[in-house]
Amino acid sequence: MKILILGAGGIGGYFGAHLMQAGADITYLVRQKRKALIDAQGLRIETPREAFAVQPRTLIAEQIQPDYDLIILASKAYDLDDALYSLRGALGRGTVLPFLNGLDHLGKLDALLGKERVMGGVAHIAATITPEGAIRQLTEMHRLTVGARNPSHQKLASEFIELCKQASFDSVFAEDIEQVLWDKWVFLATLAGMTTLCRGSVGDIVTTTYGKATTVHMYEECCRVAHASGHSISTGVSAKALEMLTASVSTLTASMLRDLMDGQPTEHDHILGAMIRRGQGLACPTPLLEVAFTNLAIQAGRMASN
Repeated sequence: MKILILGAGGIGGYFGAHLMQAGADITYLVRQKRKALIDAQGLRIETPREAFAVQPRTLIAEQIQPDYDLIILASKAYDLDDALYSLRGALGRGTVLPFLNGLDHLGKLDALLGKERVMGGVAHIAATITPEGAIRQLTEMHRLTVGARNPSHQKLASEFIELCKQASFDSVFAEDIEQVLWDKWVFLATLAGMTTLCRGSVGDIVTTTYGKATTVHMYEECCRVAHASGHSISTGVSAKALEMLTASVSTLTASMLRDLMDGQPTEHDHILGAMIRRGQGLACPTPLLEVAFTNLAIQAGRMASN
């Protein structure tokens, strides 16, 4: 299986490097600056257990050919259009496996390529790129979940998961990948909404007078949108999510907060805004999400004007 990964950051870089260690045939599509760094120093990974480097093949958009069985999208949601433009030389064949947050990207990819060429994927990892260009895993969590959205995906999805099982991260084949996407989206919208609005970690928030109750109410808003969309969050998934979102000693924050504090663009429109818009279309009020979205929209507007 020939795999092309767009993006060598926290998702594409981390999981792709581990797949290379397991013997996978991996090529990266990256920007020129990132290519130069990786070609010179390797793709460097730092985990709580070890540090290692691999030397992958790297390409820039002008060098790409339609020569891959699987194309993994590991960009930020707001970079999807640019990612697809960069990939235009590779999209003549192969199945696309996106690991983007939210769900709106699936509609865009389905319209462009057809649902029979777009699998579903969910990445669970907290990672960042260090000033030196290494990918640093921030917690022990590192899991890929993959599933077929069309019968034509079954064989490739199964083969990819078998390859993942040879690597040193967790991997799951999901029978209903779109439900898994909803499960993550509801959790992430709450985590991102609360931690960016309050500028603090889960533990910081829930130890205040109203923090825990507000977190639960925001999660419930998202759950109502999911239910109205035909993807109710199960009792077990909800209980686990709320346990993580209300842990008093937790240092967990959303990567969106790190992006916000670093003055970087955020995925607020794709995670919070898209959830709000779906709620509006289904008569599901989302007032807490709207406050969190407004906070981030103000910051985005200030960045755009500078």
